[in-house]
Amino acid sequence: MKKQLFILFLILSANCYAQEDAWVYFNDKPDAEYYLANPLEMLSQRALDRRTNQGIALDELDVPIHEDYVSQTDAASGITVIAKSKWLNAVHVRGTIEDISALTSLSFVQSIEFADKTINTPGRPAVSARTSTVNNKLDVQENYDYGMSTSQIDMLNGQVLHQQDYTGEGMIIAVMDSGFPGVDTAQPFQNLFDNNLILGGYNFVDGSNDIYTADNHGTYVLSTMGGFVEGALVGTAPNASYYLFITEDTSSENPVEESYWVEAAEVADSLGVDVINTSLGYYNYDNPNYNYPYESVNGQTAFMTRGADIAFSRGMIVVISAGNNGNNADPYIEIPADAFNVLTVGSVSYDEARSYFSSIGPTGDGRIKPDVMAQGSAAIFAKPDGTITFGNGTSFSSPITAGLVTCLWQAFPEKTNTEIMDLVKGSADRFTNPDFEYGYGIPDFAFALNELTVKEVAKTDFILYPNPANDVINIAFPDDFGQASITIYNSLGQVVINETITEESFLSIKELTKGIYSYIIQSENKTKSGKLIKE
Repeated sequence: MKKQLFILFLILSANCYAQEDAWVYFNDKPDAEYYLANPLEMLSQRALDRRTNQGIALDELDVPIHEDYVSQTDAASGITVIAKSKWLNAVHVRGTIEDISALTSLSFVQSIEFADKTINTPGRPAVSARTSTVNNKLDVQENYDYGMSTSQIDMLNGQVLHQQDYTGEGMIIAVMDSGFPGVDTAQPFQNLFDNNLILGGYNFVDGSNDIYTADNHGTYVLSTMGGFVEGALVGTAPNASYYLFITEDTSSENPVEESYWVEAAEVADSLGVDVINTSLGYYNYDNPNYNYPYESVNGQTAFMTRGADIAFSRGMIVVISAGNNGNNADPYIEIPADAFNVLTVGSVSYDEARSYFSSIGPTGDGRIKPDVMAQGSAAIFAKPDGTITFGNGTSFSSPITAGLVTCLWQAFPEKTNTEIMDLVKGSADRFTNPDFEYGYGIPDFAFALNELTVKEVAKTDFILYPNPANDVINIAFPDDFGQASITIYNSLGQVVINETITEESFLSIKELTKGIYSYIIQSENKTKSGKLIKE
């Protein structure tokens, strides 16, 4: 297993383990009919609304796991149930091989999958897994002074979303990580608390509500999305709401953390979360028999990977860090970055060159990964004491991107998660020529915003694009309009351009100085006004 954290860990090994980990899968859900007839018993109204908006029907995956099955399994001799998943209808157990195998005598048990793959397939030669020393921790409304964080936002043209007042308001992000100390006290997070934007969370590792504890990594990650210190650090979604979930246990390397993550994703779904960020990745564990061989990083093997794809099928967007293996002998992504429907994010430096540590593709089954890239070298973040500093890791490039994905979705809430994901990838600078190091490249959220705006608005309204613009702008006309006039004003209210335009024409703004302008488009019986940004 590998955790995307900053400090250097050594992969530990052991010769024998008295206790084994396994997933026990159940046959059915006896209460399915009741829950499907009473959906508010299993999902919040916000979650149901998200499904309705995207045309996603409820199904048996949404039904809670049958608690009597869980309790009977837990009561079996020598067995401890550590986590459970309704999506996969399974529990994560610990016990001896003999005690776990004996669970097949329970009538409701369908199958058992040991984390040690050699137990599942006796006599089959073990596939050599990757082992290495890994570097683990790694209308114009808002004109923020981003300070040191300018590069990581401007690279993705995220400032344009903010300038159009898309800062995450009304959207919910779930952060699955290793701990959030200082988030309740440090100044960079004060804006979240002043505006009641921390909605709650849970510590799955300790089984408690104490989320402002444990490892600092989650604090770092959250700060790149929700942090706000004018002139120093502005997160990519400073006005989004957040749930904070601890699923990563830094004291050990065990596949139960995959199960904690899936359980947290299920809770996030039930609460109506829109976007999940996970700056975590796994392939090596304390018990080397649990390690993932490269060919199993294929989008359909790992428990967590399968859970991530189900999360997408429920209507959420899952953003995952690619990993920090890029300079190792085995430089590839790990799970769950291999999932088919997650947005896997690699790292570049300020000059848009791939960071040496950023994990690459392909997946074990030959697919393009990562999907997109964002700044992860010398990224700006906040520590638990409020100090603003910089660090390296795809742990940063993922949340920087996740925040802007959230803001883009805020702009077009009627769009599905598939449409938003496709648009983000389609805006990237290598979309027509992807590769295994950069994926589809660096996304352009201004392009994505304009692309959707033109498509949605131009049918019934005038739309000026691109915005921001360099030398030329176009104006899309609504149906049945062929001619109009446009007047552009500077910040003093002075007219700098006044021209007649047609749908086939474009307008040069080359002579305008950089800045923010107002415009009015007028036809015989229709008027449109707004802001224009000249870059």
